[in-house]
Amino acid sequence: MTSDRRLPAYQRLRDEMARRIAEGEWGPDAALPSENRLSAEHALSVGTVRKAIQQLVDEGLLERRQGSGTYLRKPAFDATLFRFFQIREHGAATSIPTSRLISRTRTHAPAHVCETLGTDDVILIHRLRCLSEQPLLCEEIYIPAARFEGFDTIPETEIGPLLYPVYFERYGIFVARAEDEVHFGTADARTASHLGTKEGHPIAMIERTAFDMAGTAIEWRLACGRADRFRYRSRIG
Repeated sequence: MTSDRRLPAYQRLRDEMARRIAEGEWGPDAALPSENRLSAEHALSVGTVRKAIQQLVDEGLLERRQGSGTYLRKPAFDATLFRFFQIREHGAATSIPTSRLISRTRTHAPAHVCETLGTDDVILIHRLRCLSEQPLLCEEIYIPAARFEGFDTIPETEIGPLLYPVYFERYGIFVARAEDEVHFGTADARTASHLGTKEGHPIAMIERTAFDMAGTAIEWRLACGRADRFRYRSRIG
């Protein structure tokens, strides 16, 4: 383990495992080494290993599967945007909407995106999400070109409805957490056309910043949906 030796052993092991995950040593569908194996590999007690793993579980990076082992957790953060726009057909549960890529362009980021991502050399993705053929969300997504080289030329058939699995499988970038901020505005002509509403009509706007395991911002997106379809529910207590 190469982290600060002043840290407790379980914390140093946690950092070492996070580094190995970030480098792609363990894939999302392969079990991590057992606690006994990690204990022998690092000359630490099983209790120390268990504490390090539990910290990664608590942070949302790993998950325990009873009778199977410990695995890299694959949170579907893409799908969480739709908690704000729940459209159901005949009482059926909401599924992940379909995705249509409108455009992908290498460009210079606006100032606020540049500040968030730490670069103005980005790939801009415009995407439309639909459910039961109804336009649901119009998305403007920025990712750093240096970390996602060639994303603008990947065949659309190889991308699918969720982007985060593509980030991991093609680039080894695991989205560990995301922050959403919701506000409201009015639709410009482009957004109104995609959402099937009129220019100037109210829309809900969700700004999302996604972070990798090192806490570095790797995506900024703006998702817009019709305000008359917006719902927010909060349970307290």
